[in-house]
Amino acid sequence: MSVPLESGDRKILIIAGGMLLVFIAIALRFAPTPAQRSSGIPSTYSSSSDGAKAAFLLLKELGYNTARWEMPPGELSRKAEEVTLILAEPLLPASGQDLQAIHEFLREGGTVVGTGAAVAKLLPQARTSPYEKPGAKWKAYHPVLPSPLARDAQEVTMEPRLRWAGSGPDQLAVYAEGENAVVVTYPYGRGRVIWWAASTPLENAGIAKSGNLNLLLNSIGPRQGRQVLWDEFFHGQRGSLWSYFEGTPIPWGLAQCGVVALAVFLTFGRRAGPIRAPQVESRLAPLEFVETLGDLYHRAHAASAAVSIEYQRFRYLLTRRLGVPPSASIAQLHEAVRERLGWREPGFYETLQHTERALRDPNLSDADALSIAQALEQYEDLWQLKPRKSEEKRAWRNRSHE
Repeated sequence: MSVPLESGDRKILIIAGGMLLVFIAIALRFAPTPAQRSSGIPSTYSSSSDGAKAAFLLLKELGYNTARWEMPPGELSRKAEEVTLILAEPLLPASGQDLQAIHEFLREGGTVVGTGAAVAKLLPQARTSPYEKPGAKWKAYHPVLPSPLARDAQEVTMEPRLRWAGSGPDQLAVYAEGENAVVVTYPYGRGRVIWWAASTPLENAGIAKSGNLNLLLNSIGPRQGRQVLWDEFFHGQRGSLWSYFEGTPIPWGLAQCGVVALAVFLTFGRRAGPIRAPQVESRLAPLEFVETLGDLYHRAHAASAAVSIEYQRFRYLLTRRLGVPPSASIAQLHEAVRERLGWREPGFYETLQHTERALRDPNLSDADALSIAQALEQYEDLWQLKPRKSEEKRAWRNRSHE
């Protein structure tokens, strides 16, 4: 049995369906393709030709204690002499604290293997310049001096775009072609810096070329008792849960679920929500009510009636405070005020007499009525006759029942 839809529900479903189609189209348009994943960054998460996933997994298979590093450099282990940090083509800029942390890591005995041009900004005493033969493609380089880095690697293949330009006495070029030094090592503090002109020897497309794997293993150091941290922090991986979902269709899927949930809520809420009568607000504010009532008394020339209402309220509050009968005369009220409240000031008895005469005066003016009401209000304030609002409402409610 089909349930007929109201026009409003039909509009909501049409709008929600249209938004859902838009989200699906955007997700399909911006979903990463194999070609787009090749970003030129040697990330251990990338299986493209310029990624470094193969080298990362190979180190694990060879028994190296290898892990991705997605934390700031300040969180590096204090046992720096047992750690090798690989900085392969850092992408994001480093802060001053990051630089200090890397330099401190080296001074404490750590080893840093850095590749590319951007890494020179992170390494101490590093200077690079453009390659003398720009556009070099996969060129073979041979060691120019004996070094542990060249063990079983008499030839390495890389695609350099720059060369080392430092001239320190401790900076030794291991692989070079003329003035183009492409692998350099030098000590810093108790640690050591190893710089490659390019990361191609550890990329998926270059790790299998002659000598490249041995160069990587020689740069890392002995397998026993050493931890290898492969930096992903400067590749944009910040170690949060959201970082695992970025670049996947999951965020768009969550957005689509949100649109569907919102459409269901709006459709069901309009049908099953509580029915409440609209609140009717008074068009008159309290002050407008007082002005309207005063205008009625003025038009009816009933100033004495207004005085009567105020006088009755005053007598009720006063007799209740003094504990005298409500029918007490003004003389009795005056005497009770003197005895029980200690009031000795003149004028109260005259005010009561003036009020009694005003009650019987049909021609009482508005000004006289206002003056009497103000005088009674003044005595209420002086003797604190006015109760709190809750007590006053209860007292008037009891009087109405009587």
